[in-house]
Amino acid sequence: MTAGTRRNGGPAPRYWAVLPSAGGGARMGLGKPKQYLGLRGQALLEWSLAPFLDAGWIDGVALVLARGDSEFAKLPIARHPKIVTVIGGASRVDSVLAGLAAIAVLSQRLQAPVYTLIHDAARPCLTVEDIERLRDEASDDNGGLLALPVTDTVKRAARERSVATIDRTELWRGQSPQLFRLDLLRNALERSRGRVPAFDDEAAAMEAAGYKPLLLRGRESNLRVVYPEDLPLAEFWLSRQQYAR
Repeated sequence: MTAGTRRNGGPAPRYWAVLPSAGGGARMGLGKPKQYLGLRGQALLEWSLAPFLDAGWIDGVALVLARGDSEFAKLPIARHPKIVTVIGGASRVDSVLAGLAAIAVLSQRLQAPVYTLIHDAARPCLTVEDIERLRDEASDDNGGLLALPVTDTVKRAARERSVATIDRTELWRGQSPQLFRLDLLRNALERSRGRVPAFDDEAAAMEAAGYKPLLLRGRESNLRVVYPEDLPLAEFWLSRQQYAR
């Protein structure tokens, strides 16, 4: 299925991206939010946004910023016509819901299903090809996400001691983006509000609501920058991508 067709013959679906970028990145320990750290001549966030801005079939990007964020407006990309900025909340769920609410308003007159691609702002090495694969394979009620099968031996620990080895046969490492229908994801996230502990990703909320998201094999290069040592690795992968700019 492509952006201009729909499996049941109905109106062609529309697509938006949501990038939660309201976190402080304290684990980086570099004195500024990690999404604004330099990476091959641009801010890390600019790389994370680029594939969605390059994909002509994506209507726009809801970029969710922290209240008082003054860094994004300094970036050249801040003036891109496909970007809509939204103020985030206290948690990831609140921030994603804020982005989804903005998209709902902007797309309320559309006579077509609207799908959203939720992507971590700290994953700068995503490719347009993988976004398109996710669109083509997961544009249904269950949705889907990029993920990788677990290949390492998995241990259960107690006080930093290994107490058991876990069967990894059915284990995957979730990545992003994660693609879900706008209305279904909003409902699932609203029901998850206040849950302790909070869900780590949107797929968990959809699973709790009874859906079975497709696991679409991603790439090791689609890493999430968490620690300072992740930056050189991200630079390496970006240097090998054809769309690197």
